[in-house]
Amino acid sequence: RIFLDFGAEWRNAGCSMCLGMNPDTLSPGERSASTSNRNFEGRQGKGGRTHLVSVPVAAATAVRGTLSSPADLD
Repeated sequence: RIFLDFGAEWRNAGCSMCLGMNPDTLSPGERSASTSNRNFEGRQGKGGRTHLVSVPVAAATAVRGTLSSPADLD
């Protein structure tokens, strides 16, 4: 609920942004912190940048709103 209150969009798990198979893609210049295991150029959207991260880094990034380490939450 906290994430939704701050404007996050909650989606069901499954192939979407990870493959850029539908409208869920990065725009040029946008970045994604992804827990997937692939990082091909343009995979999540032409001109977007994908950073492969661990689950703890993804959680810290979601909380802080910027690419972050779990240590940044201390």
